[in-house]
Amino acid sequence: MFVDKAKIYVKGGDGGDGLVAFRRELYVPEGGPAGGDGGKGGSVIFRVDEGLRTLVDFKYQKHFKAPRGEKGRNKNQHGANAEDLLVRVPPGTIVIDDDTGATIADLTRHEQSVVVAKGGRGGRGNTRFKSPANTAPSIAENGEEGQERWITLELKVMADVGLVGFPSVGKSTLLSVVSAAQPKIGAYHFTTLTPNLGVVDLGDERSFVMADLPGLIEGAHTGVGLGHEFLRHVERTRIILHVVDMSGTEGRDPYEDWVKINEELKQYNAKLAERLQIVAANKMDMPEAEELLAQFRSKVGEVSPDTVIMPISSLTRQGVQELLYRVADVLDSLPEPAELDEQEQDAEEGVVYGFKSRNDTDFTITRDNETFVVNSESLEKLIKRTQFQSYDAVVRFGRILRGAGVDEALRKRGAKDGSTIRIGEYEFEFFEGGADNYLYEDE
Repeated sequence: MFVDKAKIYVKGGDGGDGLVAFRRELYVPEGGPAGGDGGKGGSVIFRVDEGLRTLVDFKYQKHFKAPRGEKGRNKNQHGANAEDLLVRVPPGTIVIDDDTGATIADLTRHEQSVVVAKGGRGGRGNTRFKSPANTAPSIAENGEEGQERWITLELKVMADVGLVGFPSVGKSTLLSVVSAAQPKIGAYHFTTLTPNLGVVDLGDERSFVMADLPGLIEGAHTGVGLGHEFLRHVERTRIILHVVDMSGTEGRDPYEDWVKINEELKQYNAKLAERLQIVAANKMDMPEAEELLAQFRSKVGEVSPDTVIMPISSLTRQGVQELLYRVADVLDSLPEPAELDEQEQDAEEGVVYGFKSRNDTDFTITRDNETFVVNSESLEKLIKRTQFQSYDAVVRFGRILRGAGVDEALRKRGAKDGSTIRIGEYEFEFFEGGADNYLYEDE
């Protein structure tokens, strides 16, 4: 089964919680804090496996969750980091964030990998909060939640040469005679419903990968026929081998076929119109093929004089070897596909780096009836990592909010003693001027 699109859910592992513990040993008075940090959660990593050719595995398994890190231990022992979850994908896989539509990665090389869901950091144990002012803190942090998202996988077949053309022009037959591939061949349209790959070995230490792509019809760029299910695979090919039926047995004009297919490619992606193309004038063993070929050459020469036209017959193998050598020579003359460096990849993926001064705030305050809602991604993360069962942790949380200017902003918006404050999924009562201005209440 050939599957070239899938939607899956990925989640990085949560970090392990930090531990509150104290050293208690004989003959060691005032041993002090001894709680270790939690371990890091595992990440979900996609890695290219050149042995895979389809996304069929993702048809049956759609959820991928990495393990969480271990909790911190006594005697300042760090909890174990969780192992990453490695997921194998075929070359040519594009990873897209389903919510934003942004491209996360374009995986083309064997063993190329990308982190699609980062694991959360482990929480700090109480040893990390020791200071001259607080030599025995009862503060530890919860582990950070791992990143989670829905992503869409799209597979674009990786091939040096892509066979394009109307249905039943002989693409599958050509692939079957030049490689060991065994595509389905029949005397009816749309025999090929999925791309087929074959390795062409010329016997002179040169070889290349050829893809038999499903037949196009007019209007394919709008989704007619196999539409986009086919066209996405053309984008990967270095050379387009345009197979045209020169027999005219189906009442079609070869030149009109050539024009229509090129127009479909151009309408789908303008860059495909610039892709190097070789025309394979097929079925030259049929009557009237020579006459139609002469007319075809004349018409194509008027609009595209540089187009290479190679007469062949897939059935009798006439001219096939010459075509393969011509394709190999052209491939040798083309530069290798350029790989984006890290800076270019960051720009393409929309990575933006920014800096904030200590006085800058990253929160906004809105009203929901009588409730003051503080919107801040960083404060929501802080809440999730705070262990509110500890009085020291609650005091620290209030101190951080005051330092960030949240208290002052709430007073300006009219918050008074007893006002309800909501941050993320948590609600608090506000008490003005106290050492810890917030009384925690979990929703």
